[in-house]
Formats: sequence, C-alpha cells, structure tokens
Amino acid sequence: MNTSKLNRLVTAVACLGTVTAALILSGCTTRIVDYTLLSTKNVDLSKAGAFKRGPNRVTGEDDQYIIIFIPTSQQPNFKTAVDRAIESVPGAVALVDGVVSQRNWWFIIGENAIIIEGTPLIDPSLPGAQASLKAARFVSFYNPATGKQETKAVSKATYQEIKDLVRCHDDAGLSKMLLALD
Repeated sequence: MNTSKLNRLVTAVACLGTVTAALILSGCTTRIVDYTLLSTKNVDLSKAGAFKRGPNRVTGEDDQYIIIFIPTSQQPNFKTAVDRAIESVPGAVALVDGVVSQRNWWFIIGENAIIIEGTPLIDPSLPGAQASLKAARFVSFYNPATGKQETKAVSKATYQEIKDLVRCHDDAGLSKMLLALD
C-alpha cells in the first residue's frame, strides 16, 4: 500500500472517529421557563405571610431512558419532577425563583429528562419544617431499607465528617453514617 492511500485511510478513520465521539458525547439541556412560584400541592395561601424561604436550592427530576428507539418507561412527567423537588425538603409547600429545564441525549442509548430547580418555600407549621429552616446543610442519599432517596438536614460538623469520608473513599463508613442520621 502506498503512502497516499495510507494517509487517506488514516484521515478517513480519524474523521469517522471524531464524528462518532461527537455523537456519543453530544447532548442538550434546554432552559424551558423561569418561574416565580410553582407548586403541585394544596397550598393555603391565607398563611402565605408565615412561609419562609429555605436556605438552599433544590432539584427534582423525572427521566426516561431509551435503548435504540425503545423507551424504557413513560415520558418524563413534569408533576413528578416538581413533587420530587418539593418533597426533598420537610415542610416545603412550593418552589420559588426557579428554572424548568429539559435534558435530551441519544446515541443507541439515550435519555429524556425534565429538571426542576428552585428555592423551597417552607410552611413552618408543618412537621419537620423547623429543622429545614435551621439547617445550613442538607445531604441526600439512597436508603436501601426504604427504597427511596432521602434528604436530611445536618449540622456543619456532620456535613464536614461526611465530606471527609467521601474524600477518603470510605464507602462503608459513609453508608453507616448516612443511615444513622435522624
């Protein structure tokens, strides 16, 4: 094989590799809308003056994976994503000052997702709300005993201990500590 044919072959393979990598790594997150107040819960607006903003922003999402052209579940649901964000903070009844986004990517395997982000609006009269208002930090983790994602308010010292366990890659210690949180 002469040099010019070899150069063309190398160039063709490099171009094909670049196009394939671009397709695999491509994806798109699109900002759909910004909102001032959003809730899927029954909110007693006569108590709105007592509501407090949470200290941290929260995110909720619902997604659907696709294999080839076959979806593995239903279309992503807006209400489910909003509920997940609100329910991640005890005492939250709504979200304020947030963003709704949509994420899509696909190449043989893909994903469609609705992402809701915002600051929780907390009703102090609801159970668990006081802890949410006082907490400077939250941790979120999957609890295999309940089969659910849980979010807990933690002190600054506990949060630092969790960060240290993550840095040391102490998975057993981290799991033990997270499952022991009240």
